[in-house]
Amino acid sequence: MTEMTVGVPRRWAGWSRARHLAGMVVAMVAGMVLLAPLWQVGGDLLGGAVVLARPDVGALVMATNMALGMAGWMWYRGDGWAATGEMSAAMYVPFLLLLPPWWAGWVGDDALLLGGHLLMVPAMLVVALRHRHTAAAPSRRHPLATAVARGWPAGLALLMTVDMFFAPTAFAWWSLLVLPAGYLLIGTWRRRWGDRRALATQLAGAAVWGGLAVVAMAASVEVAGVLVGVGWLGHAAWDAWHHRTGAVVPRGYALWCAVFDIGVGLTTLLAVLSR
Repeated sequence: MTEMTVGVPRRWAGWSRARHLAGMVVAMVAGMVLLAPLWQVGGDLLGGAVVLARPDVGALVMATNMALGMAGWMWYRGDGWAATGEMSAAMYVPFLLLLPPWWAGWVGDDALLLGGHLLMVPAMLVVALRHRHTAAAPSRRHPLATAVARGWPAGLALLMTVDMFFAPTAFAWWSLLVLPAGYLLIGTWRRRWGDRRALATQLAGAAVWGGLAVVAMAASVEVAGVLVGVGWLGHAAWDAWHHRTGAVVPRGYALWCAVFDIGVGLTTLLAVLSR
């Protein structure tokens, strides 16, 4: 996985491997969390929700989600196909070992899921140690992987909102207050208020969305839904401007927020129109 280069102290090489493993764990969790809604939507559309609800099928689906997230990270990092394939297999092997006892009724549902996750840790360590002298090749990253890495906030927002389009729900009026609060908190944490004009702009935005929230609170359900949807879509334009200028918040956050806001705004309006 990570090359132990000549002249690099062993403790630093060990730390590099540990950091890479930690990155894979984060990618696995991200894949599990973000891809699960897609399986749910697909199961509902294709009539396979009952099958997906089975513990054995659910375990293999979970392993697939984790393997995809982890493989994506390893691909971007430049790890070889052999290491990526073996690490992906480490997601499945623990469950495959426990499925026969589960089918026989010797272990329960909880033991299947918990045992599979616990056995993944030594399986991953075995693969990591097997490839510890294999050099990663970050300079050979595929252009598609680089593009995905740069635009991952947008992809994350899409995954977080895709299920909303299948079951549109109107967000409450108070959700409009969250929009300016995020910018104010992040700007304060990043100490961006040395420029008084930037602070004045954020406070003006807070006043606009706060006023819209007050009007929505006092309006009828249908009117409130429209105001909330328009407010979220309007904030997407606010995000786009901040992404272009790089002011107040990181560009990645502004990109994520813009796509997420569009999803929430559109689904809120769809929920109102479908009533």
